[in-house]
Order: sequence, then structure tokens, then C-alpha cells
Amino acid sequence: MSGSTLGALFCVTNFGESHGPAIGCVVDGCPPGMALTAADIQRDLDLRKPGTSRHVTQRKEPDTVEILSGTFEGRTTGTPIALLIRNEDQRSKDYGNLAATFRPGHADYSYWRKYGVRDHRGGGRSSARLTAPTVAAGAIARKWLGEAHGVVVRGYLAQLGEIAVPFRSWEAVAEREANPFFVADLEAVPRLEAYMDALRKSGDSVGARVNVVASGVPAGWGEPVYDRLDADIAHAMMGINAVKGVEIGAGFASIAQKGSEHGDEITPGGFLSNHAGGVLGGISTGQDVVVSIALKPTSSIRLPRRSIDQAGNAVVVETHGRHDPCVGIRAAPIAEACLAIVLMDHALRHRAQCGVPAGAAPRG
Repeated sequence: MSGSTLGALFCVTNFGESHGPAIGCVVDGCPPGMALTAADIQRDLDLRKPGTSRHVTQRKEPDTVEILSGTFEGRTTGTPIALLIRNEDQRSKDYGNLAATFRPGHADYSYWRKYGVRDHRGGGRSSARLTAPTVAAGAIARKWLGEAHGVVVRGYLAQLGEIAVPFRSWEAVAEREANPFFVADLEAVPRLEAYMDALRKSGDSVGARVNVVASGVPAGWGEPVYDRLDADIAHAMMGINAVKGVEIGAGFASIAQKGSEHGDEITPGGFLSNHAGGVLGGISTGQDVVVSIALKPTSSIRLPRRSIDQAGNAVVVETHGRHDPCVGIRAAPIAEACLAIVLMDHALRHRAQCGVPAGAAPRG
């Protein structure tokens, strides 16, 4: 009931606060026998962690993951996998002026109205820091999907503020030293750097679009009506901090499309297009699963904004400290993790219900 658990058979429960001693998750339902070490998870965490460039928050967290349970001699046992990430660079004093006030656009106000109490240090439970355990769990799902089904999940930054960045190659995204933005076009990096430098100096923030693609997904994953694959993907993506919109395939562009254009024609050689984003009727088609998310501008900015305190008095809020001027820059690994978790959950659900490999002809 607390809203901290994602998945049915591959089940991830997230815990912790931004400035508490640690954050983490419990992953239940991973099949036994898969080789798994902390190094398998650390790679993805290192992509998401703060302080990796001047364009993101300068909070210095190593995000070192500890596997507390669920493995023996380097392999999963089928029992719950507990993952722990210790917080090591909290500066709670930076948030002293927010103890009784609310940042416009932030969850400060809604958390207080719901619970009557809130952890104002770094946003507490509503902080984007809580995406680290999601990425850790997603690394397990990504490994299993790749080994069991050959599925590859990859994401990239498609738009930063008003700057749209075209997709050139996955190789460009992988060039981490030269590409702090996760964009698929290295030629765009200098322009983005100049844009972010100016934005940081101004004290403001900006939103972003992130695209994530799962290749190799077999046909047949997903359930009708309420547990549709695309519905569960949207549910997971909306669980990412700052996400305000999710598109599957053509998304909102399908409004302007004719049926003759949007409906993906099928030939003996396969589909001729993928406006459906790899999902029809809530079930995967065997094409790439294509998802796009919109992230709002960061709420913590230096510019003065009107708000109220807990007594209802008018106040002016200025947020100081270490914040991402654009949370979308580090969002690609998070979106990848959410998609991987949902796909693994549906892979296990398909196996449990149908008892045949996805894509195979049904029995009877």
C-alpha cells in the first residue's frame, strides 16, 4: 500500500531517504542460477551517479552497491536479493531554510499534506536519489533479459530544453568520456555544454526528453486490458522523479496520423513500420519496444519564487545547494532500468501462464 513496490513476479521494493544512512531495494523473484556479483550492478550505477560532470549535481556519492542476500558463490539462489547503497555526502544544512516552507513545483507540499510530516533534507523520500536502487534492480533484470532472451535495453537523451538532438548511433551514447549527456550525436555535445553552462549561471533549470528502446523482445509478452505491457511500462516510467509524460511508439504524434499511416503493415518479411512502439493490445509484437519520457525542469532553483510556509503565510523561496539544473541528463540509465524491470516481470508472467517460449505458437 505504500507505493514503494514495482512488479508482480519480478518484484522490486525500494527503501530509504536522500539524507538517511542508506538507500536500497529488495528484489524478489529473480530465478536461481544466474551469475551475479556487485560488479554486474555497479556498471549501471556508475552511469547514473551524481558528480560525473559539471552539468549535474556535485554531490559526491560513490554509489557503491552491497549485495546482502540472495546469492551464494556468485550465483542467484532464487531468494530475495537485498541491495544496499550507503549515503556518504549528505549536506543537510543546505536545506535548513526549507524545514517549514515548500518549494514551488516540488513534492514538499504534497508530502506534507498527505503525511503531516516530511523529511525536508534533500527531499527525503521524494528525492531523485531514490532512483539509484531502481537502477541497481534494473541491472539484474537487464542481465537476465540478455542471457535468457537476448534482449538489449538502451536509452539516450533526445531533447534538452528547446534543443532537439537527432539519433545518430548507439556508439555515440557509449562514448561516456566525451558524452556526459547520453546523446546519440557527439557533434551536439559542445552546444549542449554551452547551453548548460549558461543555464547554471542563470540559476534556472530546464526539462528534457529521454528515449529508451528494448531490442530483441519476443512477441507475446504482456496481458490484456488492465495489465497491458504498455500500461505497466507507463506506470513504471511515471514512477521516475520529474516524469510528466510517457509515449509508446508514435505517442501523441499519432493524433495527426491517418489510420493508413499509423497502422503498421505486416508482410511475410515482418512489419514495415513501428508506430505502435512494439506493443499491440498490450502484448509485445516482436518489434523493438520504443518508449519516450518527458521530464519537467528541476524544482530546486536559486531564483526567488513565491510560496507559503506551514502556517499558510506568504514567503519567498530560494534554493541553494547542489542540484541538477536538468534531471534528464542522468535519466537515461533510470529509464533503461524501469523498462528492463517491467520486461523481466512480463517475461516471467508469460512463462508462468503459457508455459511456452514467447513467440511460439500457443498450445491447443
